[in-house]
Order: sequence, then C-alpha cells, then structure tokens
Amino acid sequence: MTLRHGQAVLLMVLTTAMWSIAGVVSRQLQQAQSFEVTFWRSFFTVLSLVVILPLWQGRGVWRRLPWRNAYFWVSGLCWSIMFTAFMLGMTLTGVANVLITMALGPLLTALLSRLVLGHKLPARTWSAIAAAGAGIVWMYGREMMAAEGDYIAGMLVALCVPMAAAVQWTAMQKAHSKGIDIDLVPSVLLGAVLSSLYTLLPAQPMQASTSDLMWLATLGLFQLAVPCVLAVMCARALKAPEMALLGLLEVIFGILLAWVGADEAPSASVLQGGTLVIGALVFNEWLGWRQRRV
Repeated sequence: MTLRHGQAVLLMVLTTAMWSIAGVVSRQLQQAQSFEVTFWRSFFTVLSLVVILPLWQGRGVWRRLPWRNAYFWVSGLCWSIMFTAFMLGMTLTGVANVLITMALGPLLTALLSRLVLGHKLPARTWSAIAAAGAGIVWMYGREMMAAEGDYIAGMLVALCVPMAAAVQWTAMQKAHSKGIDIDLVPSVLLGAVLSSLYTLLPAQPMQASTSDLMWLATLGLFQLAVPCVLAVMCARALKAPEMALLGLLEVIFGILLAWVGADEAPSASVLQGGTLVIGALVFNEWLGWRQRRV
C-alpha cells in the first residue's frame, strides 16, 4: 500500500498519538509494578506482532527473517533495551521526564554517527546538540536537587532509551552503507521477545489484576505493535526530517494526556528544559529541511 504525502502525514500524527498513551495508561495500573509492567507490555506486543506480521507480509515472513544477520540482532537488542527502559522509567519518574529525555534520540544519533561513521555534522546540528544538552542539564539538575532516589533512578533509566536508539539508527546506517536493509518490524518483534525473556524472572511474583492486564494488552497492541507497522508505512512516503518532526508530537501528546488523564502536571524545570530540547530539535530539522529545498 502506497500512501500519498498528505495521507502519510495524517497517519503519522495518529501514530504519535498512539505512542503517547503509554504514560496515562501506566497511571491506571492498580497492582502491576516495575518489571511486571515491562514484561506484560512486551509479551502482548509479541502476541500482537505474531498475528499482524503474517497478515501484513504473508506467511512466508517467518522464513525470510535474517536470523544469521548480526545487524538484525543488534536492532532487536536495541529495541529490547528501549522497551524495558521506557516502561521502567515510567514506573519510577514522571511521564514528562521520560518523554523529554527520549526526545534526545535524533541528536544523540547524529553525534554517534559522527563518532562511529565519520558523518560530518553541520553547524546547526552542533548548536542544537549544545542547546538540547543545556536543556537536559537544567531539567535533570533541578529535578535531582528536589527529588528522591527512585525519581532520580527513573530519569537515569529513561536516558537509556535515546542512547539505545542512537546505537540502533547508527547500526542501521552502517548496514545500509553495506547494502543491507533490515526490516524494522520483525526486529521490533525480536526486541519484544528479548524484553519479555529478561524481565520474566524480575517480574515475579506476578501481581497484575485483570484490569491491569487489559490495560497492558492495550499498550502491547495499540501503543507498540500497530503504530510500529503504521510508522514503517509512513516512512515510505515521508522524508527523515518530516518523520523526526512529526515524531516529536509524541512528547507533546504524552505530557498533555498524563496531565489531563492522570492529573500529573510537569514541574516548571521540566517544562523549561523540555522547551529548550524540543525547540533545538525543531529548529535543527526545520533549518535542514529548508536548506535542502533551496
């Protein structure tokens, strides 16, 4: 299925809205805690993709999985770290803190690709990295002065998400330069399997209520599996800067949903630091898009 540009933009907005429900849904859980939340979300993602993949790509999808490709496993490992750290962070600290920290992914990717692949970064990107770094330092510094142990740990765990994302996309760039293109949806499935496996034991004893399981199944299907497929479809019609800019809507939607749906208002320092981070990202991508058009 080929999307027109306008259709892809609307579908990507819907995708970010689906991604953004994680925070408000996690605040509805009654008994599930920490690693158990991560396990069930990843487990339900596995179940969802086991059904979706053959319907979308045909029954032969399982035979086409590149089990012997090292990049496939690197991608799956990175996804598993992102899935695990994201939900653990959500259970330890504020939704806004996790989402704004995640927004560092594109800039960390640009920096890592410079160090590993030798890609030259324009001055605008260096400026954006500096501005976003200042925003994160401000946000983390102010929060750590006022926060307790678990809250600080949650922010540090959340930092693993953009770091793993940077490794993921840098590895995919390197694979592409060698003529190897990894299908990201099966690698998401692998990541969910790995996340389920190494959170199973820490999740014991299971305490999730029936209501909790329904919420977590909703996350597995509608916050990960379905939007993952939709994002891949959108990427065929949208350019990388457009995907990056539209992806930032997840941060805005997620903070608003947690604020309205769970009465979790972000602190002033989070809003101030977050504004600097998001502003740096938007300016960098917008300026790059404008220069390419010229």
